[in-house]
Amino acid sequence: MTAPTRRELPSPETATGGRTDPAGRTASGSGSGNRLVAAFRSALPALVGYLAVRSLGLVTLWLWARAVGARPGALLTESDGEWYLRIAQHGYDGYERTQSDMAFFPLYPHLVGALEPLTPLGTRATALALAGVAALAAAWGLFAIGERLYDRRVGILLAVLWGALPHSIVQNMSYSEGIFTAFAAWCLYALLRGDWLVAGLLSLAAGLTRPTGSALLAVVCVAASIAVLRRRDGWRPWAALLLAPAGWLGYLAWVGWRTGRPDGWFHIQDAGWGTTFDLGVDTVRVGQRVLAHPSALAMYVVTLVVLVALALFVLGALDRQPWQLLLYSGLILLTTLGAAGYYHAKARFLLPAFPLLLPVAVALARAGWARAVTVLAPLAILSAYFGGYVLMIWNRSP
Repeated sequence: MTAPTRRELPSPETATGGRTDPAGRTASGSGSGNRLVAAFRSALPALVGYLAVRSLGLVTLWLWARAVGARPGALLTESDGEWYLRIAQHGYDGYERTQSDMAFFPLYPHLVGALEPLTPLGTRATALALAGVAALAAAWGLFAIGERLYDRRVGILLAVLWGALPHSIVQNMSYSEGIFTAFAAWCLYALLRGDWLVAGLLSLAAGLTRPTGSALLAVVCVAASIAVLRRRDGWRPWAALLLAPAGWLGYLAWVGWRTGRPDGWFHIQDAGWGTTFDLGVDTVRVGQRVLAHPSALAMYVVTLVVLVALALFVLGALDRQPWQLLLYSGLILLTTLGAAGYYHAKARFLLPAFPLLLPVAVALARAGWARAVTVLAPLAILSAYFGGYVLMIWNRSP
């Protein structure tokens, strides 16, 4: 087995957008439908592997819930999921609650609300179906990036690893991490190809999905600014500069208008949800307390994930990942670890930082399939158990 090596790729400001298919290969004269089918066939092993890992987690949760008389559907839509369901059904609360639901970005719940009347499913099932499909699209995007940078093996392992993370059960809950990761993955893939319009539109959508859309829009704006300064690709980088921040800034402006104060969303986060940005002081303090005193399993796992994520970021830099991926991961780490409060959820907040997994995917690809499966199998089992633990035993949000 040949070890995967980094491919030499054109930079986004010199790449010619629209000439490669979604799997990264040069398009021939065939239609876009044929290219999509070919791309799907190429990604199929990654999607099957991802679905196998997530199915193990869901079956484990179902059996566990049945054993104690709980309802899996209710468990998968609890905590933040209930807030999203209420927004989908009734819209925003108008800043009348101590904990305003305007802290939650609008795209995911509004998509649920728009799709629910078109399906025979109720709001709860529609939310879960949308989250599952979005997570599968994210896995495909991860495969596309891994294949473009290295080869198919890395792409497959990157997608499966993302499905085997400790908090991967969230990808099947009525949460927005899965759909945000799909937007982020395909946006970064578009940047690597130089598809400025696609990148700008996906960044706009991501900015309407989660607060960490700020990380993605920063990457797009930096890349587009470089292209503008170098006078590359005509008007397209200018379009990306306008589109990329529109979703995130637009929602913050709307919340500011609804609350009557420019910092309305940040005020809601601080006053209602106890979240501020302190450059990581609270994260370090709580982490030290977890390691110095007996704590719940969930808190130890979060601490381990945070420490491993920091190490993987350094490894990504040493491996000379494309700067777009490094900047995105670094900003996700900064916004997640730099925020005070919700320490128990920080591993979940890091789920979209998928480029951190690239060094692991590359190492497993170099080790060969037998060794990779030997490592992935226990990871999938542990992920399945922990997914059940955070929903059945842990008394806070994942």
